[in-house]
Parts: sequence; C-alpha cells; structure tokens
Amino acid sequence: MKPILLLIDIQNDYFSGGKMELIKMDEATENAQKLLSHFRKNKLPIVFIQHLATKPNASFFIPGTSGAEIHNSIRPLDNETVIIKNFPNSFRNTNLQEHLQSLNSTNLVICGAMSHMCVDTTTRAATDLGYSCTLIADACATRDLVFNDQKVKAADVQIAYMAALNGTFAQVISTDQFMESMIK
Repeated sequence: MKPILLLIDIQNDYFSGGKMELIKMDEATENAQKLLSHFRKNKLPIVFIQHLATKPNASFFIPGTSGAEIHNSIRPLDNETVIIKNFPNSFRNTNLQEHLQSLNSTNLVICGAMSHMCVDTTTRAATDLGYSCTLIADACATRDLVFNDQKVKAADVQIAYMAALNGTFAQVISTDQFMESMIK
C-alpha cells in the first residue's frame, strides 16, 4: 500500500527568529526535505498540515503573519494538498480524514513539529482511526519544557515522546532507515 507523507506544522514561527523557536528545527526540516523529495520523485501523495491560531491570546501562528506560513524550504507545490487546522490534532474539525480516505491508503509517514504536541496528538489519533503510522524521529522537533519548576531539555522531551509512541502508535525510525526501507 502506497505511503502518504504527512508534514505537520513546519512553519516559520518554529524557526530561528520565530515566535516559538524549536530546538533542532533546521535539522528536522532538512530530513523532512529528504522525505518530501523522495515522495515527489516517486509521485506519492503528500499532505501539508498548517496550524492557524484562533485563540484571542495566541502568541504564534497568527493568521496573516509570515510566522504562520509554511517554511520556504518545504513550500507546497500548487497541486499538493494543504489542510488548515486550529487544534493539535490534525483530524479535529478538518477534512483530513476524508482526504486520506480518498487517497486509498492507510499507511502514513509522519514528521514535523512539535513532537510533544501536534505530532504526538495526530499520530495517536491516526492510529485510533486505523492508520498504520511510521514516525520519522529525526524529522521532528520540539522545545524545552518546564514541569514543577524543573526544566526538561528538548532532547529529553524528544526521546520520551518517541519512546512513548514507538510500538503502540507508530514505528518510530530515522530518515535514513525509512529511505533504506523504500529501496528494498
């Protein structure tokens, strides 16, 4: 069954100078670019997810700002699908489910940002909806978090979320591992 690439929230506000800069976003995006090139070259389906804030007090992804735009390095082509969402779960109040059904595949390859929020929530929802998910860990990025006055480094957040998703919700692998599996 052909895979569908799902690129979640690779938007300007997550990059250096953005309103919610993530750790290693450039590296994650380089890997997302490799995936995108592979899918385009092989004429496989691609879906971009773009988050637009709707809360009055939102601090990033404000509609109409450059920060909310999909990053130039992975800009969608005119014939590629962009799904707009307003919640961490890419399926919530969107037509993502209907669009994926029209592609006649239940095999998703997921990458993007933030690992601990939209990537996690969308991957879990996709599994609940019957999709087989491959999550590309090094094509995802996150940030430092704080809990009970303790700082949790982005690297630790990333490892914890990838470990939690691996097995039950997704096969979590690297970009290189995915590319090698596509050659076989």
